[in-house]
Amino acid sequence: MLRYALIFLVVAIIAGFLGFGGIAGTATGIAKILFFVFLVLFAISLLTGKKRF
Repeated sequence: MLRYALIFLVVAIIAGFLGFGGIAGTATGIAKILFFVFLVLFAISLLTGKKRF
């Protein structure tokens, strides 16, 4: 999930650089949402102590 957040962040940076403000804003919003969902899931996995191998 963190991978998708980084992908949307890169898309937002490129779109902003090229002048596509609407697309950049949308991609930034999606990247923020995915990043916070990743943080919540990471915190839950730390609290429960389950490891994935």
